[in-house]
Amino acid sequence: MNNNSSKFNLGGIFPPVTRNLIIINFLIWFAEMVLPRYGIDLISMFGLHYFQASEFNPFQLVSYMFLHSNAGIDHVFFNMFSLWMFGGIVEQAWGQWRYLFFYLTCGVSAALVQEAIWAIDLSSVAALGNEMVNVGNGMNMPASQLLNMAVTVGASGSIFGLLLAFGMLFPNNLIFFLFIPVPIKAKYFVIIYGLAELFLGVRSMGGGADSVAHFAHLGGMLGGLILILLWRKKGHIHGPYN
Repeated sequence: MNNNSSKFNLGGIFPPVTRNLIIINFLIWFAEMVLPRYGIDLISMFGLHYFQASEFNPFQLVSYMFLHSNAGIDHVFFNMFSLWMFGGIVEQAWGQWRYLFFYLTCGVSAALVQEAIWAIDLSSVAALGNEMVNVGNGMNMPASQLLNMAVTVGASGSIFGLLLAFGMLFPNNLIFFLFIPVPIKAKYFVIIYGLAELFLGVRSMGGGADSVAHFAHLGGMLGGLILILLWRKKGHIHGPYN
């Protein structure tokens, strides 16, 4: 990233809230890998379930954002890299408590949007109660059990909110990515990324096999945008935000 247009220096930024969030997320991910050997499934307990599922608990609206896929390190690594990349400078700009509140709010906003999407996709399954449902390959299971299989984990909703905040705070900063041959201004990157998520989300609702919660990512952005506009209107924050 090129940050010459800002008084904040990205080089070496590792402020306390960002640092602690990264440490907590990696520690929990490590626990996800170890504890199943002792019969403890953190994803089943603390991952976000559909609100009509028997394993749903309201605290999952917050706890899910501290867990990541235990199928490999890529999910947690790229989320935490993005948290450091964008979150550090936002924390420096806003201060620790406002930054933490924003991070959590974006995560909860993403969870609520995911619940709304599930309500569209799973309401017919929920209406079946304990009736047996054919899940393919000659296998049947109670509809109530099928509902519990819908689980979302990850900090992506919060990360997308931070990406939006970064783009609004430093709209003209240049972002360099390995797979993009030319630098792109932050504000354009946010718009392109948001539109891509919208396209992918609509496509997945059309019957695609994509398991990524694209609309939840947009929910994180939406929650972040509302909070930024509210804070700006009250004069709590200052910046370009254009």
